[in-house]
Amino acid sequence: MRLLLISDEEDRYLWDFYRPGCLDGIDLILSAGDLKAEYLSFLVTLSNLPLLYVHGNHDVSYDHAPPEGCECIDDRLVNVKGLRILGLGGCMCYNGGKYQYTERQMQRRIRRLALQLRKAGGVDLVLTHAPAAGLGDDTDLAHRGFEAFLPLLDRWHPAYLVHGHVHRRYRPSGPRILQYGDTTVINASGKTYLDI
Repeated sequence: MRLLLISDEEDRYLWDFYRPGCLDGIDLILSAGDLKAEYLSFLVTLSNLPLLYVHGNHDVSYDHAPPEGCECIDDRLVNVKGLRILGLGGCMCYNGGKYQYTERQMQRRIRRLALQLRKAGGVDLVLTHAPAAGLGDDTDLAHRGFEAFLPLLDRWHPAYLVHGHVHRRYRPSGPRILQYGDTTVINASGKTYLDI
């Protein structure tokens, strides 16, 4: 299964310079947030692929104009062709915006998913907007990662955690891929691919 991972910045190759066939071989698109709804709808329309997303901290416009043909998986565990994907959008609370959470609020969201995780026998991929604390995050409050994600990774050992929020153009020397125990952590900022 080949996944297209996107977040934070619309890729000109996929939007402005889209060519038929450029998404051939892709099975699923995952958005880690902060992309224009029109961009997501465009990709779904032209590729006819499923697209799952979580909210980024700037995705308030989705409330009145969500991306068409796409599926929000915030606070849900979904199964796509045997791949168990958990969605936890938003970032650290820094100015009280809608998709911003305190550590305690994120812990509560994760606890509410415990039954779904047990029923599914675990999770293969966690899709978030913000990174986990110490795993590709930054030092300012807005881009600090959630410590609440670490016990989730420690308990369920997903193969992947895919996040956005920390733009690669602001930290071009920062790693796109990190390893945390059994979990490969991928920064999806812009676009990247994942073969499973």
